[in-house]
Amino acid sequence: MVPAGALPDLAAIYRQHFTYVWHALRRMGVNNADLEDLTQEVFVVVHRRLHTYDATRPLKPWLLGILFRVASDWRRRAFQYRETRPGDVDATDGAASPEQNAADAQNRALIMRALDALDFDRRAVLVMHEFHDHPIPDIAAALGIPVNTAYSRLRLARAQLFETLKKLTRPTEAP
Repeated sequence: MVPAGALPDLAAIYRQHFTYVWHALRRMGVNNADLEDLTQEVFVVVHRRLHTYDATRPLKPWLLGILFRVASDWRRRAFQYRETRPGDVDATDGAASPEQNAADAQNRALIMRALDALDFDRRAVLVMHEFHDHPIPDIAAALGIPVNTAYSRLRLARAQLFETLKKLTRPTEAP
């Protein structure tokens, strides 16, 4: 544990938060092929901006702001395209049956497709709140938006996600 007011060590931040950053970027829509590069980019930014970190505040919301901007920049790049590659499906746990693994993989793919349909700003709030348990005020501070805007984005994202999942799981009509 770092004493209050002291800046944490970059190596310690990396060891402690690598998995969090990796999964958060993945849930923000980053393809598996780009995860390694973008995770590294997040920690490069952390290294560059560590002197601006307020050590009296929690680290995860600060990291959240950085990874949001890195993912946002990645999405804006002109050469970026949406394509599902074989490596984009997460590996499954070997302890479950093959049928359960297949069902889990289908469910993850369905959730990712539904998340892909969301506006990026809404998606960021939803992912950080629902998947990473960040409180809305921390998300708002990390993203530099008013708290009410963050709550609104969360509400709209939930509604859109629900509607998209309904559409994706609706049985197709026979010809």
